[in-house]
Amino acid sequence: MSYYFSKIVAMPFTAAIDHVTDKLASKGFGVLTSIDVQQTMKAKLGADFRPYVILGACNPHFAWRALQAEDKIGTMLPCNVIVTEVGPGKVEVAAVDPVASMGAIGNRELAQVANDVRRLLEEMVREL
Repeated sequence: MSYYFSKIVAMPFTAAIDHVTDKLASKGFGVLTSIDVQQTMKAKLGADFRPYVILGACNPHFAWRALQAEDKIGTMLPCNVIVTEVGPGKVEVAAVDPVASMGAIGNRELAQVANDVRRLLEEMVREL
């Protein structure tokens, strides 16, 4: 089982971040965090890295349901989506598969929430 879904899109990196953010919003997700990995690696390690941003996406309705089902599930929230440049004008977008990440918990109610979120994230990636 893969732990993510991904798609390559043909667009500039910064435009892809905006496009992904808009698509997430259309599925009820807000972006709570945005980590610029390229900038962070340069600042903290002096290392060069390709353009790579981690978006911490959250759908409050599903986060609430997950927290009601499993109190410590906050350790696995929000859902991460990465946007990374893989070539000139080519960007890969990858989203976590919440079923893969939460499957080991063994909570049937949480599994249903993870399946619902999976469906939305798969749709978002497919629609890019």
